[in-house]
Amino acid sequence: MQRRAFQLAALALTVFALPLAAAPAIAADAPAKKAEEPAKMADFLFVQSAKGMTYDKATNKLTLTGVSPATIYFTDRPERIAGNMRTADFVPFWSKGKDSFLKDPPNADISIVEGDKQLRQVVAVLQDPELKGDSLSYTVKVLQGEMPAKGADVSVFIDVIGMPLTPMSYAGVARRTYRRAVIWR
Repeated sequence: MQRRAFQLAALALTVFALPLAAAPAIAADAPAKKAEEPAKMADFLFVQSAKGMTYDKATNKLTLTGVSPATIYFTDRPERIAGNMRTADFVPFWSKGKDSFLKDPPNADISIVEGDKQLRQVVAVLQDPELKGDSLSYTVKVLQGEMPAKGADVSVFIDVIGMPLTPMSYAGVARRTYRRAVIWR
């Protein structure tokens, strides 16, 4: 009987205690493996809409009037992330982060309905955003098309900005916050 109890104790030690003793070594190795993995990136596109727009050709200033308080963002496959954020929170993308729009200003397709209900598409580089109330101004460099002096029902489709998907990144925290419907303050 004692021999059987000893065998059971030895078996229990092998099955339970040895893996527990090895756990700290395995746990110490885990962060090293995790640190080696590069952060995943997602390419975000943005859409802003406004009731109207004006353009001052002398200063290259595009002003969106009645701009929506929400800017839509989305990614393509495989991430398929979509949501919206406050336009006031979007403007700092020009100055925050190593891949900010300040270093590499985005192109945008600006879709404008003119007075006679004609749709006009203009491609431009957006710089120096300034939000005042419900007016958002950009300094623009027109790349394709001709910017009208005024228009209505404006949609601005803004090119990609790469952002990390890591949970602790600025973009990761911001996306989770926006997804959790903390949009209007």
